[in-house]
Amino acid sequence: MSLSLDLLRTFLAVHRAGSITAAADTLGLSQPAVTAQIKALEAALDRPLFDRLPRGVAPTAAADELARRVAPSIDALESVVGAEFPAGQAVHLGGPAELLCEKVIPRLAAPVSEGIRLRFTFGLSDDLLAALAAGRLDLVVSTVRPRLRGVRADPVYDEEFVLVGTPELAARFGPDVDPRGPAAAPLIAYAEDLPIIRRYWRTRFGRRPAGAAQVVIPDLRGVLNAVLAGLGVSVLPSYLCAEALASGRLVPLDTPEVPPINTGYLAVRAGAQPNAAVTRVHACLQEILRTL
Repeated sequence: MSLSLDLLRTFLAVHRAGSITAAADTLGLSQPAVTAQIKALEAALDRPLFDRLPRGVAPTAAADELARRVAPSIDALESVVGAEFPAGQAVHLGGPAELLCEKVIPRLAAPVSEGIRLRFTFGLSDDLLAALAAGRLDLVVSTVRPRLRGVRADPVYDEEFVLVGTPELAARFGPDVDPRGPAAAPLIAYAEDLPIIRRYWRTRFGRRPAGAAQVVIPDLRGVLNAVLAGLGVSVLPSYLCAEALASGRLVPLDTPEVPPINTGYLAVRAGAQPNAAVTRVHACLQEILRTL
């Protein structure tokens, strides 16, 4: 019995993604086409490979064994094809929307001009790293240190954080903010658990913020605009508020000698050799992120 490599490639994508829909997106196929290929492979092998779930699919023991046997060869073949025919390949990137849109995407003209297609997914680092490990993404810019098996990451940039408000708010709190002051001012946060603000408070004041967020906006660009409008204070990466600080529309409410920082990572899947398109974009990202 001979099996089409396309069937095995599709099977491996579904096995790694845990979803017909996600595998279809990765492969650039329609969902019905992926479903048909999985059914054809199951018929050829005369055994089920996936149990259908309300959300996604779960591999059977036979699927796990098949994936273990075919994955090294399929990955090696993909690497050979990618090395010989990089132009026109799609590279799937994940990362924080603000950083990618403000600092990364405007500097990716070179790989695009070489024929490489780019696809972006924005979201939280933990979700994006899981998608990377599952094969749905090729590269992830992560704001947390990856700890997943099958993922390799290098530290590539440090982002400084600044506690900012309008000049009117600065007049209320003085040139160096009392750590009790901003707790009384409205806090504008990226998420309910105050991830960036909490990190800043622990570093600078040795404790958590006393109050909850008055305004929550899941995009730092929205947080910036809310602070500019005088809704409250927040902690932002310096790259995002540098222009507003330079123009005087915002001022720092705290002036530490060493600003709190967060290290960012560039993550790839460990194991298989990435194809030429991924390698090219990876090199571009390293250069961009290291010069932030």
